[in-house]
Amino acid sequence: MNLTDPIFTDKDAARAYMEAQRWADGVFCPHCGGTDKCKRLEGAKHRPGLFQCGDCRKQFTVTVGTVFERSKVALNKWMLATHLMASSKKGFSAHQLHRSIGVTYKTAWFMWHRIREAMTDNTNSDFGAGGGVVEVDETFIGREPGKPVRRGVGHKMKVLTLVDRSTGRAKSVVVDDLKIKTLMPILEAHIAKEAIIHTDTAIQYDNLDQHFSKHESVNHGADEYVRGDVTTNTVEGYFSIFKRGMKGVYQHCDKQHLHRYAAEFAFRYSNRTANGIDDTARAALIIKGAEGKRLTYRRTNSVFV
Repeated sequence: MNLTDPIFTDKDAARAYMEAQRWADGVFCPHCGGTDKCKRLEGAKHRPGLFQCGDCRKQFTVTVGTVFERSKVALNKWMLATHLMASSKKGFSAHQLHRSIGVTYKTAWFMWHRIREAMTDNTNSDFGAGGGVVEVDETFIGREPGKPVRRGVGHKMKVLTLVDRSTGRAKSVVVDDLKIKTLMPILEAHIAKEAIIHTDTAIQYDNLDQHFSKHESVNHGADEYVRGDVTTNTVEGYFSIFKRGMKGVYQHCDKQHLHRYAAEFAFRYSNRTANGIDDTARAALIIKGAEGKRLTYRRTNSVFV
């Protein structure tokens, strides 16, 4: 990332960059969807970047209808924050952001959650399409609200993760428990019926072969981690990055926000260099992902964790 790039220091350059990313196929109205009569308003009476739609007659800028809408933070700072998030493998703390770009911690914290919202994939996936291998595993982190700390992992928050070995994509979902009735709707929503599932020998995965073409497992309790091509090492590698970021960079996360942190790490993993996507392209995908999403401060419930 070239920190001297004008998009990080100049508001007009940042706006032009975002317009090129969001409107690569032509300007459209975020209010009505019109494309033929969108006119840029020039002159001293109009603020830079203002358009008017000839169909619905409403005015808009490139940030309307995105997570950047109605923000008082300069757009060049938003572009810098987006690129920092895209290029930081283990995350980037809100404290570091507020020191780096000159905003308050409260503002930096809210900016991060808006950007994580843009990184969130709300569509149902098709992991393992064509009979590919999908590794499924869960990890434990932090503490469930209201649960006392005890031995074991019962008091910890739970994250279920799927990794498609063929495409290199990942999907993480925060779950309340590991009962099969909780997990199965998630698995069926994101994994193709013809997929081959690889897990450990946890009891909740016992009958997955009834729902997918094949299920194989490795017995970690017997020190078995690889048997032929059967392994969960890929998803375990994903968890190692996730936990280093959550413990080393973010340190603490409230459960109401954990799904956005999970989306952040899954996004960077799915769009990593090994999949042919560099930092610049990854940041551009975040900007495109901001389309049609809003996150108000009230929705974050004002909890800085």
